[in-house]
Amino acid sequence: MQSNIFLIVNGTLTMETQKVFALAYLCWIACLLPVICQEDFNTVGSTVERTAYHFQPPKNWMNDPNGPMFYKGLYHLFYQYNPKAAVWGNIVWGHAVSKDLINWKSLEFAIIPSEWYDIKGCWSGSATLLSGENPVILYTGWDNSSRQVQNMVVPQNSSDPYLRKWMKIPENPIIVPDNGINGSSFRDPTTAWLGKDGRWRILVGNKEDQHHNGRALLYISKDFVHWTKKKHPLHSSKKTGMWECPDFYPVAKLGKLGLDTSTNGPDVKHVLKVSLDDTKYEYYTVGTYFTGIDIYVPDNTSADNKYGLRYDYGKFYASKTFFDNHKKRRILWGWINESDSMQDDIAKGWSGVQAIPRTIWLDNASKSQLVQWPVSKLESLHGHKIYKENINLDTGSTIEIAGLTAAQADVEVSFNLPSLADVEKMDANLDAQQLCSQDGAATKTIVGPFGLLVLASKDLAEQTAVFFRVGVHQNKMKVLMCSDQSRSSLKTDVDKTTYGSFVSFSFNQKSISLRVLVDHSIVESFGEGGKTCITARVYPNQAIGEDAHLYLFNNGVSSVTASKLTAWDMVSSQQPSHTIRAYEL
Repeated sequence: MQSNIFLIVNGTLTMETQKVFALAYLCWIACLLPVICQEDFNTVGSTVERTAYHFQPPKNWMNDPNGPMFYKGLYHLFYQYNPKAAVWGNIVWGHAVSKDLINWKSLEFAIIPSEWYDIKGCWSGSATLLSGENPVILYTGWDNSSRQVQNMVVPQNSSDPYLRKWMKIPENPIIVPDNGINGSSFRDPTTAWLGKDGRWRILVGNKEDQHHNGRALLYISKDFVHWTKKKHPLHSSKKTGMWECPDFYPVAKLGKLGLDTSTNGPDVKHVLKVSLDDTKYEYYTVGTYFTGIDIYVPDNTSADNKYGLRYDYGKFYASKTFFDNHKKRRILWGWINESDSMQDDIAKGWSGVQAIPRTIWLDNASKSQLVQWPVSKLESLHGHKIYKENINLDTGSTIEIAGLTAAQADVEVSFNLPSLADVEKMDANLDAQQLCSQDGAATKTIVGPFGLLVLASKDLAEQTAVFFRVGVHQNKMKVLMCSDQSRSSLKTDVDKTTYGSFVSFSFNQKSISLRVLVDHSIVESFGEGGKTCITARVYPNQAIGEDAHLYLFNNGVSSVTASKLTAWDMVSSQQPSHTIRAYEL
């Protein structure tokens, strides 16, 4: 708005006139763009199930993490957000910043629907730091013809470390679904990487309609504005359906350090992750990127379909990684959606949480899977500590770990394994999740189940069991890790799916480890140092607050020893809480 529309007295805009016109201006914004009217984050819905140290806005709907990056001393997280309700719709890009990935402050919305090419929603995308660390964001817009198109925004002031304001470039949309591409299956551009030929490359998720094949379409550009589609996708897989939120990045063969997205060479493998729209979970492969022909070929070490390796075998979707150039690590974000009903979400006034950011690297031993671990700064929230050694767990044992706030805790435990000369024979026709679901923690085998009961009521009527079993499956000795939600709540209208996976494990070892993050309605579990991860949403109505308990247990025939157990109360982190102002046009 230009100042010449205001009434001026003696060459000066009066204070009262300023107030009147400021109010009129805000009302005009609210009427013209109702999606982005003022958002009061101080008004919070139900708090019983809210988390204390996982990232979530105080109210309304949140889904995919978008465009994470480190810039001028701050970590930036953008996310899909509905400013109007606790259900999906009216999607804008929320924006928060942090100095440590744990404590967050909210800023103005970064991207809002305002042009014909994104008027129905500003969907997921990624950030890229160009030469000189100039940040740009590519995102999917839902245009006025209900097509999905790719757009670009740049900072209005790149010297601002908070990156408060973003501008849409006049060339938008920069990529459209031409040449027979289905405009309703064309979204979620990746972080770009720079080839040796000096050209930038990105992927866009897609589905080939005729055969229902998932594809990562490859686009190339000299100037980051004008893009050309390569004749072939970087990679595709048969009958996997729409590939949402693709992610493609290098990992070092040795060590835990992360790599810039443009890195390649003989000491590097590549990872391609896709989110399957059909199943609402993700899988990834590890392989080789042949730069000369722009083709990615997975190693023959895991399935290249819905049965493949997963970051997380529970509630975890639409994930996004970024290279943290500040600490030379690759960080993984993932969206944890709800397991209750839409009506419940509306009643409590919010929906969706982000998982704890995880450092991710290639398993140095196998070089065939990834390892994940919560970022180390999470430990700054550790409060009161409990440490115990050599806790014997005979068959049928349930031992309470008292003296901490069990609804908000970080627990690490190592179990010494008994003799494995005689173990159960697991049903070869069932996969890991089916085996975990068949009998859950209540089953009794030779070795296991043994592990932790978290968010448990005193009488154990409510409990979430995270545990291991050892047995022979398809003629191989395996360790099964399960997260059993079947008794997680006395409520009947919530999803109580039991999750599970086999853990990569060397039987020359004498012990196996488990770490569980408990945060009121979230249970994030890390088996064997992060080789297997399972996240669950649970909604107890008895085991809440001070009435939540933590137990070690062993239902197996063989005795097991918890050689070391360390547990901490978790202090609440700083979460977005201030008022979000109407976006200034």
